[in-house]
Amino acid sequence: MHKQLIIFLLVISTAFFATKPGKLDYPKHFPTPIYNFENNPLSEAKKTLGRALFYDPILSKDSTISCASCHSPYNAFAHTDHDLSHGINDQIGTRNAPALFNLAWQNTFMWDGAHNHLDMQALAPMEHPGEMAETLENIVRKLQNKKIYPPLFQKAFNDSIVTGEHLLKALAQFQLSLISANSKYDQVIKGDTTFTEQEQKGYALFQKHCSSCHVEPMFTNFDFANNGLPIDTSLNDYGRWTITKKAEDGLKFKVPTLRNLTYTFPYMHDGRFKKLNQVLSHYTNPKHQSKTLANELKSPLKISSNEKVDLIAFLLTLNDKEFVFNREHQFPRDILMVGSGK
Repeated sequence: MHKQLIIFLLVISTAFFATKPGKLDYPKHFPTPIYNFENNPLSEAKKTLGRALFYDPILSKDSTISCASCHSPYNAFAHTDHDLSHGINDQIGTRNAPALFNLAWQNTFMWDGAHNHLDMQALAPMEHPGEMAETLENIVRKLQNKKIYPPLFQKAFNDSIVTGEHLLKALAQFQLSLISANSKYDQVIKGDTTFTEQEQKGYALFQKHCSSCHVEPMFTNFDFANNGLPIDTSLNDYGRWTITKKAEDGLKFKVPTLRNLTYTFPYMHDGRFKKLNQVLSHYTNPKHQSKTLANELKSPLKISSNEKVDLIAFLLTLNDKEFVFNREHQFPRDILMVGSGK
């Protein structure tokens, strides 16, 4: 009887620790995340499931497009092969695929802020006719019938029945794990190294000219702004206005982070610039004037050619090579290749 009790307690404790919520790992100089973990406690099992789902083209109607098709780990979960995102049947979208990292600190998603919760954001590309063109109902059915998934859902949610809620929460868990926080800049902030003289000059220029929108340490204020880009008449994209229909939101797009710029080109919401020099030239030349143009940009940025070089030298310290080549974020061959059949 005593032996049976010990075995029972071991089983219970093992089950408890297997599902015990994890902890988001981020440096002290980062602010507190705003994601509500109480509604979706962290666990390795959920992250593992979410990682498999992120790379599986089963989420698209014809099984040709996965989340990773537009968000490559080697590009800091952005895409560099084309200016605009691509969907099934070689359809071309209207915006550049944004990088995916440090999402636990964000309360709006997509260039126009169409979604305000990470748990729901994945629905947009899944159901968009020009992207994955699938329905949540069909995705759930396909996952239930693919032999690798019921066991993964069982481990993650103690239920082998696939549901839309659990699917979306698992995807969110994997994306929450994508934290970029070990660039040279971060190492300098932690006191582990120092900037070169040129990087320090660039840092001073950044603080003077760029920091009001690209706030440290996330290097974005997560807000929306009109940065003076003339509208692409082939796209007619009015940004935030598309969602709110408020005149004051016309031509405003989400302020992107400046982290990992080496890996996330082309730049801007429509991918019109392929080099950082082009971006800086945009800010040092007269902008397209409109009523919603950001006050900070109503006059061209006044920096010399040498100062541009210094500024770019600092921006390159925001690259996080460890994050970009982290194998824990890459395609899960042990799951998807083994389970490539039904």
